[in-house]
Amino acid sequence: MSLPATQCERESCEAALPQYAELHCLSNFTFLRGASHPHELVEQADSLGYAALAITDECSVAGVVRAHMAAQDRRLRLIIGSEFRLVCGLKLVALAIDRRGYGRLCRLITRGRRAAGKGHYSITRAELEAAGLEQCFILWLPAARPSPEQLRWLAGRFPGKVRIAVELLREGSDRERLAALAQIGAQCGVPLLASGDVHMHVRARRRLQDALTAIRLKVPIAHAGLRLYANGERYLRERARLARLYPRELLEAAVELALQCSFSLDELRYEYPRELVPPGQTPASYLRRLTYEGARWRWPDGVPPGERAAIEHELALIAELRYEPYFLTVQDIVAYARRQGILCQGRGSAANSRVCYCLGVTSVDPQRGAALLFERFISRERNEPPDIDIDFEHERREEVLQYVYRKYGRERAALAATVIMYRPRSALRDLAKAFGLGAADSSRLARVMQWWDGSAAIAPRVRDAGFDPSSPWLARLLPLASELVAFPGFPRHLSQHVGGFVISQGLLEELVPIENAAMPERTVVQWDKDDLN
Repeated sequence: MSLPATQCERESCEAALPQYAELHCLSNFTFLRGASHPHELVEQADSLGYAALAITDECSVAGVVRAHMAAQDRRLRLIIGSEFRLVCGLKLVALAIDRRGYGRLCRLITRGRRAAGKGHYSITRAELEAAGLEQCFILWLPAARPSPEQLRWLAGRFPGKVRIAVELLREGSDRERLAALAQIGAQCGVPLLASGDVHMHVRARRRLQDALTAIRLKVPIAHAGLRLYANGERYLRERARLARLYPRELLEAAVELALQCSFSLDELRYEYPRELVPPGQTPASYLRRLTYEGARWRWPDGVPPGERAAIEHELALIAELRYEPYFLTVQDIVAYARRQGILCQGRGSAANSRVCYCLGVTSVDPQRGAALLFERFISRERNEPPDIDIDFEHERREEVLQYVYRKYGRERAALAATVIMYRPRSALRDLAKAFGLGAADSSRLARVMQWWDGSAAIAPRVRDAGFDPSSPWLARLLPLASELVAFPGFPRHLSQHVGGFVISQGLLEELVPIENAAMPERTVVQWDKDDLN
């Protein structure tokens, strides 16, 4: 009779396992491919004792902020990278080594996304070569029939930085594939390392990954055939399992490379644009000048002592937090709108600010709302700029947006993104099509849901619409729908924020990639407004 292992024995076995770093991992921000949230991947990798995890969404870093937040206070090293398929078919992963490498990676993503329509990208070999990725590692992702020419080309352009990603996924030819890649690597002088082509944090997400693939391809699951993965191996595998599949030196090589990647999002520093300040002035002195010019306009008979004291209090706090460029940027946009006769009005907590009132950003004297506090608008404790919401007349909003693009350039200004999440109605509609229902039945099924419904309401609503939730196909579909709408919601695609701009002093595309929006002449960053904070 065998006895259960003690805690000491389990820890001893764990310590004997080789370390591992997963360097090729897609989150669900590779829309309709990845089947797990960034935080799920980080938490699972940490619980498995991985040394590091790279989030490498396809031509994107849209999910890395959420991964970064999940990795805080964990022993897991988070690496930022991206997967690319070039126009010629060459497939690779680029991993940022340091801040310079991250900036160049973001620029490459921007170039690729700006060269194609929304949701797509296009990168040639020449563009990859010119991207300046010297401070990135390059993982070659060989096709089923590896092309030595691809590897030779990469090794010639990125000497010492290229590795062959060996992804053994139990598809019947692992031994032969490992031998072939080892031979190509020896011929080209390029080392090998272990990698997993991860699409989900646990194997149980395999059905959801199949459904997402069918949705992306716009075909029913039953017709997807070989376009679905042969098995569920593209998950964060246990180290004991990896030790049985890979030579130990390949697992160690992945860890060795991961330890050379030191970049963290904590290194990013945002700078407000400085060109609004005239020569000989500082942001603080110029904001003070504009504020008191506005105060004389607001109170032509003289600024009351109480109002002057309130203005000085606000200016002191703004100076302490160094938010003067932010107020100057907002004032400049409002001033442009007023010069052009475009109706605009600040609202929300900005109405508590005398400075905003003097700058013409808001029109209601804060003194009239004595119960409102300036500290609701700007505070030391929040450690973030105040939120100044301005409404522009709908028919002329585009003029204001294009003014910002002209003034700062596309490389320094872009709209914030909004991540569109699956809701019950959209989840049921997409999944119904993936399960083979026609357009009419898919719409009928989706219409039973209301926007406020949560996952618990799906089965009762479906029953009320005349569908049997216990039928075989619905018994498979409904759990997937619940996974898609469970908090915090499964991302479907990126959209543009209604008007939130990101403007920087330096190249914005070296902080976060920029891509084309659906509307002509608009561009957006890849991070959601909430992630930008």
